[in-house]
This record gives sequence, structure tokens and C-alpha cells, in this order.
Amino acid sequence: MSNIYESAANTLGIFSSPCLTKVELRVACKGISDRDALSKPDPCVILKMQSHGQWFEVDRTEVIRTCINPIFSKLFTVDFYFEEVQRLRFECHDISSNHNGLKDADFLGGMECTLGQIVSQRKLSKSLLKHGNTAGKSSITVIAEELSGNDDYVELSFSARKLDDKDFFSKSDPFLEIFRMNDDATQQLVHRTEVVMNNLNPAWKSFKVSVNSLCSGDQDRRLKCIVWDWDSNGKHDFIGEFSSTFKEMRGAMEGRQVQWECINPKYKVKKKNYKNSGIVILNLCKIHKMHSFLDYIMGGCQIQFTVAIDFTASNGDPRNSCSLHYIHPYQPNEYLKALVAVGEICQDYDSDKMFPVYGFGARIPPDYKVSHDFAINFNEDNPECAGIQGVVEAYQNCLPKLQLYGPTNIAPIIQKVAKSASEEINTKEASQYFILLILTDGVITDMADTREAIVHASHLPMSVIIVGVGNADFSDMQMLDGDDGILRSPKGEPVLRDIVQFVPFRNFKHASPAALAKSVLAEVPNQVVDYYNGKAIKPKCMSEYESSRTLAP
Repeated sequence: MSNIYESAANTLGIFSSPCLTKVELRVACKGISDRDALSKPDPCVILKMQSHGQWFEVDRTEVIRTCINPIFSKLFTVDFYFEEVQRLRFECHDISSNHNGLKDADFLGGMECTLGQIVSQRKLSKSLLKHGNTAGKSSITVIAEELSGNDDYVELSFSARKLDDKDFFSKSDPFLEIFRMNDDATQQLVHRTEVVMNNLNPAWKSFKVSVNSLCSGDQDRRLKCIVWDWDSNGKHDFIGEFSSTFKEMRGAMEGRQVQWECINPKYKVKKKNYKNSGIVILNLCKIHKMHSFLDYIMGGCQIQFTVAIDFTASNGDPRNSCSLHYIHPYQPNEYLKALVAVGEICQDYDSDKMFPVYGFGARIPPDYKVSHDFAINFNEDNPECAGIQGVVEAYQNCLPKLQLYGPTNIAPIIQKVAKSASEEINTKEASQYFILLILTDGVITDMADTREAIVHASHLPMSVIIVGVGNADFSDMQMLDGDDGILRSPKGEPVLRDIVQFVPFRNFKHASPAALAKSVLAEVPNQVVDYYNGKAIKPKCMSEYESSRTLAP
């Protein structure tokens, strides 16, 4: 019997190409202008990567209100592959204060380059091009920094007391910026807190930054911290500053506090009895060990793979050669191609290789009522099939017994898998992570319920992969992938994590099965890591992995 961990290591080349290194990208813009000359823009930068000729959103910065020269605090972390040309697109948008999506946003300009160009130059500055590739006065600068050696993150929680009051009719609106002092005497923004309105004793939200970003791995590197009073016109008032090091900040571990006097140098010179402009307190300094996907897999985490197949009438009569479900004697249909391409990768991460498989949108025997979550082997007590070959056989066997019907509802099957994933939460171990592969030929009809189900599932150890089969218009499906802002439930609750990947099969009709599998599974390792690291769940004991290797034949 083959060892799951050996298989995992062997197939990792398809699951996720060997990554040369991780790179952090910092972004700043200059001279950006809005259509409305009377007001300043509220800029946000979207990072997109090109895959098979299409641009997909990777991440976005925070929105900085009323600013024409924004320096963004949010970092982009990307994998750098030396052997690949990785095309990037940076888009600057003016995001209105009442809506964080892009539909109502003004496009302020974009810049395209390759990751290799940024990495080789370390600092790349280019004009932001507007529609029609016309260059204005605005520009964007991207700085690359390798995440080498230490992938740990540090969680910091700051507060302050008795800050100077800079406002006439109310109290100051303070926020804190932390800068890392570089070897060349330049300073690099590490983090900017949120603004606490009308408060001289603010408690800012805790935040996480990589140790590499904070101090480049040098605990004695000087950190410059500045407290500002936020103003709506973007001209923030200086309250005071102090210097520290990561070594000094580590004094706030294990329940202790570290305090600094916040000093305004001008006041110190001018005012005879000047003491300080307030006290800044570090209440928490906690180091989080960041574990990798392989750490979890080799620690014993199993990938529980579930398949859901669309049996709605829009697929066409399976007896007709034009049907998407037609079983050709020599050529597998698109459902089978997608199923095998993705399934053969996932099965290497599941020790028993038993996969639950469900159908939706069909009338099923014996009473032929419509079901949206029936076992395709018609055994509701045990819907599992033995290996990918067993899935293929169950699919072929069930087709003649079904009446294809509708509508295309996928919320029930997401809820069914989420129920299993929610039981895993109670173990508080990295034992099982659930992947649901949904194969469908059309736009779903229960979008509101599906959004609700995905938002709920984003809190669970679970990812959803949707492959669109056939030539339908899948444009509405992209919203589930979080490419147009943050996916929200009908009640407005945002997803905790981006757990959905949508890919139209037609983009890979002439590509290898490995190309399809790599595209739809590319985000899964990071989704697994994000879930467990976010819950501070460590991989199961590595000694279990070592012993299983020893016992393997």
C-alpha cells in the first residue's frame, strides 16, 4: 500500500510548482487625481495576476481617504517562480466611502509589469496609464523584498494615554505609524493603524506583521513610531514620535507592557516645562510561528475530497451526442475530464481514497422528486466511492436512472459539506480539511443562499472549487471568487477568507489535465495554511509523520 506522504511529495510538483521564494511587495502612488477636481480621491490599489490570458485579482490594499500621494500599509505577498513569466497588473481605483466594491469606483490608472522586473530592480516606478494607455502625471512605485529564512509573524497591540489635543472643537483623532529604518538611512512604512476618533486615550486594534517586514530579521534594527492626529483634508497633525527596536518590543511578551514617551521635538525645544505629548503603550507582543502547507500535510492532515455534479436539464439528454453528459465510447466528456484532472491530485492527500459524490438538479428514483444533494450511488447512508475510478463508474451508472431537471441550486451541497467541516472544528486539530468540487453547466439560480452558505463556510476548514462546463455565460459566477471586491452574504456579512475558486473549463479545452488541476488547485495550499494559522492550530506531531514513513512498506 502506497504511503500518503510519499504520494503527496511526489505530486506536489503538479499541485504547486516548487516556489523559489516568497516576495513582499510594497506600493505607493504619487500625483493621482480624481475626475472631481474639487475633492481628493480615496485610493486603493488592486493587484492582479495573469493566468491563461485572463487577469485575476490576488489582493488589494487598504483605502486611504482624501490622499493624492498614498503610501499603502498593506503588503502583497506573492510566490516568485524563476522559471515562469509572472505578469502583474496594479490598478489604482478611487473607492467611495460608502462602497468598497469596484463597480462604483473610478479607475485612476494602471501599470503592468512582470514580477521578475520588480525583483531584479528591487524598486520599480512607472506611470499610471488611464484607459487608452494615456499617461498622466500620476505614477506608482513598487518595492520588492524577499521573505527569506523567517516566515514568522508578530502580533502587536498598542494603546496610548494623555495624547496632546490638536483639535479646537473636539479631541484628537489619533493613529500610529511604524517605520523600519533601512541600512541606507531610508525609512520604510511597516504598518499604519486605524484612526480612533475623538479620543486622547486610544486603544488601537491588534495587528500582525511578518518579522521580516518589521525588522528584516535584525532585532536591534531601529524602528521609528509616529502618532498623528487625523484630519479629513489629508493634512494630518503631528502629535509626537519615539524610537524602539523589536528586541525592546519583545518585553511585552507574557503579559507585560512596554511604554514610551511620545515626544514632539519642536515642543521640547520651545517649551520650558515640556515633558511629553503622551504615553504610548505596547500591551501585547506575540510571535506566531507560520507553518507551511507541507507541514500540515506531513503532520497528518487529510484532504477530504467531495464531488457535486450538475444534472439539470440544460446539460441536454445524455443519450444525445450533443449533451454535456453524453458518454462517448472513446472520448470522455468535459465533466469526466474535469473530475479526473482535479480528483487524481486530491486523492493523493486522502489515505482511504473514499470520496462522497453527490448530484443536484435531477429527479431521482424511486419517486422522481427533485433533489439537490443526492448520492449518485443512491446510498444516502454511504455516498462514498472507491477512488476516482469508482467516482467515474458511479457517474456513468447513475445517468440512465435520472431525469435531468432543475433548477441549478448549489447552496444545499455547500451546506452539507459545511456540516461535516463544522464537526472538525471541535477537534481543534489539523486533522481534516474539506475540498468541495462542484461541476456545473450554468449560472446558479440560488445566488443569495449560495452567498450565505459560502460566508458561513469561510469560517470552516473548507474550500470550494467550481468548474464551469460548457459554453454558458459564467460572468455572474466570478463574484463568488471574490474578484469584484469582497463577497458578502445578503445581510452584508463579509467572508472571513476567500475560499472559492471558479474556472471555466473551456479555458483549458486544449490544455493538459495538469494545467487545469494546477489552476483550480493553486489557491488551496494557501487556503489550508490561512485557516489553520489564523486559528493558531499547529500541525499534528511531526513524529507521527516520521513513524508512518518508517512503518510504510
